[in-house]
Amino acid sequence: MSNFPDGVAAAAEPVAECPRCLKALPLCICDSVTPINTRIAVLILQHPQEQDRALGTARLTALHFKDATVKIGLSWPSLAKALGRPVSDPSRWAVLYLGSARAGDRDVDGEIIALNRKGQVADNQRAILGSIEGVVLLDGTWSQAKALWWRNPWMLKCQRVILNPARPSRYGRLRREPRGDSLSTLEAAALVLANLQKRPDIAATLHESFERMLARYREVQAAMPELAPRPKSRGSRDYRRRKRG
Repeated sequence: MSNFPDGVAAAAEPVAECPRCLKALPLCICDSVTPINTRIAVLILQHPQEQDRALGTARLTALHFKDATVKIGLSWPSLAKALGRPVSDPSRWAVLYLGSARAGDRDVDGEIIALNRKGQVADNQRAILGSIEGVVLLDGTWSQAKALWWRNPWMLKCQRVILNPARPSRYGRLRREPRGDSLSTLEAAALVLANLQKRPDIAATLHESFERMLARYREVQAAMPELAPRPKSRGSRDYRRRKRG
């Protein structure tokens, strides 16, 4: 006999979460991740209202790098405060800039493009990108990432870069987007770190993990839809490639 009053159902047992990626354990793939040594540090700033733990990739991205930090919040007084350690030269840190280069800019080959203070394609791309020591990624929806950008004016001291991905996100139909050139935080990190360090193995490793995460999500969605609900449209994501023409 039920111990609950008539009409009152027993509460569902809470599902344990992984303490590392914070996903429900059936969605976790942490046991397949081995941290990579890189010369470029990674700082992920996550908007506190970013709630998509099932398909989110911020913490999974950080687990792939030995020198990676995730901070949740809206603003920090400086890059050093956000990172938690001194930074000798913020200009050697790249921030993935929101949006596209200004219309009329010359076309530039490559999947990473450095911008100058006016938001235009910078000269000396190779020299600028070759000097980068760290990368700041903004994790959240378009509006959330934009809020992070405007609430942290120290980002203007960093090198702004935009991405020009050769292929759309691997999310596919799992996450509906108004544009086909938006990338997840993990995919953005893979693109940046692999290109800046000339290490395609970094991109391959992260993309393999991403595919495992998506496959696990599909499996769980079929068996336990309450843990992996069908995602709603999130609007524009953080990282877009530059418009052409």
